Formats: sequence, structure tokens, C-alpha cells
Amino acid sequence: MTVIAFLIGVLVLVVGLAVSIALHEMGHLLPAKIFGVRVGQYMIGFGPTLWSRRIGETEYGFKALPLGGFISMAGMYPPAPEGEEPSKRRSRFFATMVQDARDANAETLIGGDDRAFYRLPVWKRIIIMLGGPAMNLVLAVVLFTIALSGIGIQQGTTTVASVSECVIPASQQRQDCEPSDPVAPAKAAGMQPGDRMISIAGTPVSNFNEAAAIIQASPGKPLSMVIERDGAEQTIQFTPQSTDRAVTNAQGQPVTDASGAPEYETIGFAGLSPQIAFEPQPIWTGVEATGQYIGQVATIMSQLPVRVYDVAVDTITGQPRDADSPMSVIGAGRMAGEIAAVNAPILERVQQIVLLLGGLNIALFAFNLIPLLPLDGGHVVVALWDGLKKLIARARGRIAKPVDATRLVPVTFVVVILLVGVGSVLFLADIFNPVKLL
Repeated sequence: MTVIAFLIGVLVLVVGLAVSIALHEMGHLLPAKIFGVRVGQYMIGFGPTLWSRRIGETEYGFKALPLGGFISMAGMYPPAPEGEEPSKRRSRFFATMVQDARDANAETLIGGDDRAFYRLPVWKRIIIMLGGPAMNLVLAVVLFTIALSGIGIQQGTTTVASVSECVIPASQQRQDCEPSDPVAPAKAAGMQPGDRMISIAGTPVSNFNEAAAIIQASPGKPLSMVIERDGAEQTIQFTPQSTDRAVTNAQGQPVTDASGAPEYETIGFAGLSPQIAFEPQPIWTGVEATGQYIGQVATIMSQLPVRVYDVAVDTITGQPRDADSPMSVIGAGRMAGEIAAVNAPILERVQQIVLLLGGLNIALFAFNLIPLLPLDGGHVVVALWDGLKKLIARARGRIAKPVDATRLVPVTFVVVILLVGVGSVLFLADIFNPVKLL
């Protein structure tokens, strides 16, 4: 059953990623069609075509390698100037690449095609190129909203799941009660599993965190608690026992003193454990989570060379990988499989896979905004440069020629090689030294 669950998780991730890629390309296709650009192909994947169907002037289909997608627009670049000689400063290898790019671009043009991409105003070109990343951003918001507002966040409720028998200070680092341990205040007051807390010291409580905050702030102080048991309300009295608790920082890590020993603080303790349930969050929580995740992904990408190097070193030396290290599609699929196979309620597993897909869409959004060709951000930079060039020429009373982005093919080639290298390192790491879920 675990193997089947693992495979289902991988399949869900693959399908979800394929849908994300398809919607990304749809984000390019729709504005291109609206602005009148002739689109020859809309393809999911690369390599040999597995299936395709022509609808109108556009061929829609799937290719063998599901590692991305593309649309083929007429005239992504302006026609090469007639009679232009190859630059002597460019090697024959790169000169051939530039010429091949120009030939491929020329095949998309029909005569003086006025439906070519390069003929559009700058703002329309930018909208088309940003349409893909924008679609991933919207999809991430939808997925995060489903996970956090539709399903919710697991929180302690006001219903008691268990009552401790005794009070054990955290500094003693043991679990079993000893004869010398005082009876837990909640046990002494007669609280039972299934009781629902309504108010403490006259303050209504809607979740366990609110109840715990009052109890922890009241060591040695008598408190009255209104509870509901078997449909009837009753009031009990108890006095939280003073005990110690390890001090943690904002990340939940233990705080230590100068000698490295854990620090402890005195709190009130009653001995209650809550039932856990999903609590739907406000509808705007998905937008907030998207913004936070964008910041995290931006940080990772700004440190990508260092992080990929660390991944390579950890894989070679056999050291465990950082949980926040970058991963490939293989790693994401493996993680989805492990989430699906873990021993947890199915709703919790569904939520985690939805969050994973949301995170992948943020990664697609941020990655495609990198201002280098062949990524969407690179095409935006070319469009902006073309607009600035024309603006300067107009101010001087001249007419500027369109920017010939095929000259940047050597740079594009280098970027592609680097991306392949990074992808290869992450592929191997995700196979031989994957990120551990637990």
C-alpha cells in the first residue's frame, strides 16, 4: 500500500507540474492571439512530437520530454539585415549559431508579415512575455488558498485530547512519572478527555493556544475554567503548577547560554493536550503565503551557485543535504511520493502536496523572470532595450532599427549550458542524496 501511495504522489506531482507548464504557455498564447501575433505551435515538452492537432493556424501537442514547453510565434526577432557579413570578432561556431537562429526565425515569417512579434509595441511584447510567469503566480495563489483557506492549518482546538498524570519539568528530560512528581493540576481538578474549554479566568478561548497562554502566564495563581462536558457547562478550579520549559527562538530552535547549556523559563502547567483539527484561514492567507514564498525563493536563487556547489559537495561526501537546498523535478516528485506514503491523515497529505505544487509554481515564476535569454525575463529585457533605443533615436530625429536579439545567441548558448549543468547536478543529487522529508 505504501508503494502504491508513493507512486500516486509522484503521479499527482507530474500531472500538476504538466498543468502548471501548460498554463504557463497559455499565459503567453492568449495575449499573443489577442494582439494578433501568428502562433504556429503550442507544445508541452521538448523533443519528438508524441501527439498534435492543428486548430486554425496553430498546432497544439505534446512532446516526448516533459521538461517545459513553448509557443512558436512569428517573428520573435526582426529579419537579419540584407547583405550583412558575419562579425570577424565572432568564432565560426557562434557565427553559425547566429545564422541558424536567423534562418529559423525567417521560417516563421511570411513575406512582410505584419503579424510578427517584433512589430508589436514594447508594452504588448512585455505583456506576452510576462503572461507565462503571471499565470504561475496566479496558480500559486490559488493553490495556497486551497491549502490554507480551503483545507486549513492544523491547530490545537479547545477540546481536550488527553490529561497528564503528573508534572515533569522539561529540564529532567524524561517521560514517565515518578512517585515524587506532583499530580497535574488538570488531573487533580477532574478534567477528562473530550471536555471542551469555553473560558479561563473569565476570558473566552477559541483555540488551545489562547488557553495555553493564560495558563502559562499564571503559575501558582488559582484559575476558574468553564468547560462543556456531555452537552452541559460546568466550572472547575485549578492552580497551574510552576515548571520549566526550554527557551526557543523565532525559528523554534533551543536557546543556549554561554556554556552551550539549554536555557529554561518558568511557566504555569496544567497538563492538558488538545485535539488537533484543520482550522481554515482567512481568504487572503494564500496571497500572504505567496508573498512570503517569493521572498524565500528569491533568496535561494540569489545564492544558487553556492547552494548548487554545496549540494554537489554533500552528494560526493555523503553528507545529508540541507532541507532548503534546491532540487530538480526528480527531487520534487520523490518528495511528493514520500508525502503521499507517510502515515498521516489523507487530508494532511493532500494539503502538503498542494503546498508543494504551489511552491513549484513560485519557482517557475521566479526562474522565468531571470533577465537572460532564452528565459522570459531575457525577452523582456530585449523589448525594453528596443524601446529605449527607439526613444533615444526619436529624440534625435532618427529612426532606429529593431534590436537584433539573434546576436545574443552566444550568450543564450552559455546560459543554456549553465542551466543544463545545474540541472544535471541536481538530478544526480536527487537520485543519490535526496532531501529527507523527516
